[in-house]
Amino acid sequence: MTNESTGVTTTAGQETSRGTGIRARNSGMRRSAGTSASSSQKAGEGKPAARETGEDWPAGGGDATRAGALPLADGGEAARTGALPSAGGGNAGRTGASPSAGGGNGARAGAARERGQWRVPAGLILLSAVPVIMGAVRLDGLMGGAAVTPENARFFAVPLPVVLHIVGATLYSVLGAFQFARGFRRRRPAWHRAAGRLLVPCGLVAAITGLWMTLFYPWPPGDGELLAGFRLVFGSAMVVSILLGVAAILRRDIAGHRAWMTRAYAIGLAAGTQVLTHLPWFILFGTPGELPRALLVAAGWVINLVVAEWFLRRDRRPAQLRTRSVS
Repeated sequence: MTNESTGVTTTAGQETSRGTGIRARNSGMRRSAGTSASSSQKAGEGKPAARETGEDWPAGGGDATRAGALPLADGGEAARTGALPSAGGGNAGRTGASPSAGGGNGARAGAARERGQWRVPAGLILLSAVPVIMGAVRLDGLMGGAAVTPENARFFAVPLPVVLHIVGATLYSVLGAFQFARGFRRRRPAWHRAAGRLLVPCGLVAAITGLWMTLFYPWPPGDGELLAGFRLVFGSAMVVSILLGVAAILRRDIAGHRAWMTRAYAIGLAAGTQVLTHLPWFILFGTPGELPRALLVAAGWVINLVVAEWFLRRDRRPAQLRTRSVS
């Protein structure tokens, strides 16, 4: 009895002890929860806008949460302006824009540059349109048996040089224009190299046959020694420029290759510019004489080369500025 009573009493004491421990733990948990709630209320005082608007506050809000923004991984300064930056937000985020990957404004600027890169090739093809059409008419006359006149008798006598000249110059002018689409050239380097392998022989054929015709064809009325001299100088310069461009790319000199090929193309495209230099004279004074004709033809070559040098120097300037900033 005594043992059983003791045992029972002991068991009850144990249960009482357990109940007391549980109540103590519950009380501790309530005190911890109260402390957490108090801390949350204090922290919540800095975020009234979130509670009022029902916005969600992701982790890492920092300064962005104080402005009511929804920062992402790179919230930073962009978040302080209320922007929604994503990867590449950059300046777009600082201006309050909502860029997508790469930036909304950047995407629009890229699309504008993509469209703008085709303006130069389109202009070059347009400039070469008149010589190309005239060359096609000349070929049609040679193959179709057109009437022989003092102006075209030399072509019928020895047609091969003029045929090669027209074909080579046409391909060189039209295909070469696409080499000036910078974005297209960078995205399609294989196409650029394949086109270059065709353009080099076309340009050489056009220049060499032009020199041959100057030396061995009878001069038509209105031509003279001065014009023949100009043709020999600029035709030789075109051949030398192409060869220097090839030599530059073989030694991996990209800038030199581009410069010499640009100069060669400027000389080869002068036939289109010469149409423009002759047109005002024809309108104002009629058919030019020997001296004016020589000067008008030479003006076409000079104008093209001046524009080519300006083009090359303009593109060289940003590279120089970048080099100075790095150094």
